[in-house]
Amino acid sequence: MSAATDTPRTNLLGLSREQMEAFFVSLGEKKFRAAQVMKWIHQEGCDDFESMTNLSKPLRARLEESAEIRGPKVVYEGTSSDGTRKWVLEVEDGSYVETVLIPADNGARRTLCVSSQVGCSLDCSFCSTGKQGFQRNLTSAEIIGQVWVAQQRAGGRMSAPDGRRAITNVVMMGMGEPLLNYDSVLPSMKLMLDDNAYGMSKRRVTLSTSGVVPMIDKLGDDIDVSLAISLHAANDELRSELVPLNRKYNIRTLLDACQRYLAKCGDARHITIEYTLIKDVNDQQVHAQELIALLDELPCKINLIPFNPFPHSGYEKPSRNQVMRFQSWLYELGHTAMVRTTRGDDIDAACGQLVGKVKDRTKRHERYIQSIQLDAD
Repeated sequence: MSAATDTPRTNLLGLSREQMEAFFVSLGEKKFRAAQVMKWIHQEGCDDFESMTNLSKPLRARLEESAEIRGPKVVYEGTSSDGTRKWVLEVEDGSYVETVLIPADNGARRTLCVSSQVGCSLDCSFCSTGKQGFQRNLTSAEIIGQVWVAQQRAGGRMSAPDGRRAITNVVMMGMGEPLLNYDSVLPSMKLMLDDNAYGMSKRRVTLSTSGVVPMIDKLGDDIDVSLAISLHAANDELRSELVPLNRKYNIRTLLDACQRYLAKCGDARHITIEYTLIKDVNDQQVHAQELIALLDELPCKINLIPFNPFPHSGYEKPSRNQVMRFQSWLYELGHTAMVRTTRGDDIDAACGQLVGKVKDRTKRHERYIQSIQLDAD
């Protein structure tokens, strides 16, 4: 890339097709240039305008002056014993975020877990990410940049060396609450679906939320990706303890929003219910009974996630036998549930373990450390 000019250049990496078309129109170019450049960026992993040989030399020169393709910087890459890969990425302000690629089905399914915020603006009691506090929302370039980097590291282009897609699924389930960064998350997901970018099926792109009800309604108006709900409890008292956002949007309000979302999708779809099993907190038979009664009328599937311990959380992981018992109770009550296999825990890449490096402007991490010290005294 050429040296930076005095005028800030537009980072094309995070622009949706509509935004890219508007950019080229502003240059006096035809809209079809957007599709050409998107393919170079997202399908070829190209960050050099001079290499885009189907563009004229004058246009390439103009792009060098007015635009750039800049993704996050890889500061760490680790591979777990189970094949899970984690990248720690440095973003604009020097903060770190994490993204994780999880292989399954002998590598046929490769799911990328993508972060949306530096830290997390929520404070779920069982999640180590939340204990790091919150700095800021990621830009769309920093969000889709995680896909861009992971694809290059895992395969180089749309396909891996073995001929299979480098990334088959994306879940907005990394650091942060994606619906509280809507303006950046939406164009990023549009790029995931766009045939000129990553060309993924809407059923293979999942947004996971703790339950920001107004934004679930807005999401249904704008895009119909798969929706996952971090529920973790079937009564408001317990859920408010685990997921403080429940005090603002209770379970009934949240499930009503899920029904509205499904109605807008217009096809046979279901909600994924994420339920982290915590020893002696939400893993008893009465909790299974409450869960099934609650979800009776919602088309859904349940993912059971054994709690991943982190220091000073105050929670414990249930035994494998208890996890299997909970799954059996759900089955006996007429609902199947999958147990999510813990992946990447030896490199701190498992669900709830992503922490990154956060310049916490909320002071939440500082208060958390102080409370630990007080308990120790």
